[in-house]
Amino acid sequence: MGENGSFWESLIYAHPTCTTWKQEAEGSIYHLASIFFVVGFMGGSGFFGLLYVFSLLGLGFLCSSVWAWLDVCAADIFSWNFILFAICFIQFIYVTYQVRSVSFDKEFQELYNALFQPLGISLTVYRKIVLCCDAEVVTLEKEHCYAMQGKTPIDKLSLLVSGRIRVTVDGEFLHYIFPLQFLDSPEWDSLRPTEEGIFQVTLTAETDCRYVAWRRKKLYLLFAKHRFISRLFSILIGSDIAEKLYALNDRVQVGKGFRYDIRLPNFYHVSLPETPTVKSSHHLQRNSPRQKLTGVANCDTSRKQ
Repeated sequence: MGENGSFWESLIYAHPTCTTWKQEAEGSIYHLASIFFVVGFMGGSGFFGLLYVFSLLGLGFLCSSVWAWLDVCAADIFSWNFILFAICFIQFIYVTYQVRSVSFDKEFQELYNALFQPLGISLTVYRKIVLCCDAEVVTLEKEHCYAMQGKTPIDKLSLLVSGRIRVTVDGEFLHYIFPLQFLDSPEWDSLRPTEEGIFQVTLTAETDCRYVAWRRKKLYLLFAKHRFISRLFSILIGSDIAEKLYALNDRVQVGKGFRYDIRLPNFYHVSLPETPTVKSSHHLQRNSPRQKLTGVANCDTSRKQ
């Protein structure tokens, strides 16, 4: 303890104090370096935030090196500042390479800006999602079918990028699928990873469409490696199914001025027994979300007849 105490005493009290202060200010290069430091530490997060921070800190350390070389004439101050400048420069080059490596085509960049960026998904996570679909956007021409009722197997998950898809069941219109909506979210949600199934509806392109498709097995492997991506898709798919279900509310009437509410199928069955709601209630209680949609459409058709 005595040795430590003497060390700290010598460090504090034996140090020569500044009896007189330098009257003239340092040169403009020193103050410019300080400005770079202040502005540089205001940078944000993410790749572009790092580029901002390292670029301004690097300029600050470079100005400090020039100041130490010309004004102070101190080799140690110059050496440390130049080393820090070199580190910032290397970091800037590395981050620039990372940003360039996660650049995407126009459609994938627009998809990121519209759907994934508002959720706070980083570009590195988004790159894993894009690579899982082989960074490919598929074209579906007008009046061509994406899936046919009772024939097409459920082996992928697709997200519409542009265009409009018409969903029908037994030739009856069910609903539309618009950009940034999944084409087969109900089918995906109705099956376990080890199960297989076929579409119970027909999906037809009403205009020229573009969509992104993830193969079922490949996407489940991505979920197994990255639980965060699995939770992300679970939220997106659940929200997509809810939008499809609630889109049918305006199409269905139960008679006597009442509007059918897909949240309360049994309520209408009890309060309005004269209306044919048994079929709708039966379908809404099944497991598949797409079968729920089909049940509501059939209910609507029967009332029109």
